[in-house]
Amino acid sequence: MIQPVIISTSNELFRVLPNRIVYISSDGNYSTMILHDNTKHLFTFNLSHFQKLLENQLGEQASIFIRIGKSVIINREYLFRINIGKQQLVLSDISLNESFVLTASREALKQLKSLIEKEI
Repeated sequence: MIQPVIISTSNELFRVLPNRIVYISSDGNYSTMILHDNTKHLFTFNLSHFQKLLENQLGEQASIFIRIGKSVIINREYLFRINIGKQQLVLSDISLNESFVLTASREALKQLKSLIEKEI
């Protein structure tokens, strides 16, 4: 059974299954979680806090999430394409009608590509 992630803030409690999280992006002290249905949820904490929260709650299951650079954590299950030349990362799923296109540094994308190739 998949354990949900529980995110508690001063005003809300949010409960979501990890496989529904496509990615989490950060802008300073704010993080936005984007779900598979393209809903967005804004939280007032940074990406490092989010990363620790996932690791503490999910344990080994947290390995489905990969941090890319300083501003994004992706769900590896949605990884569709890495284009280093265009500095583009495409997240998608067969069941999704749309894809999520992110930009990242060439170095971050090279590291991600290398990590995925080692797993093959």
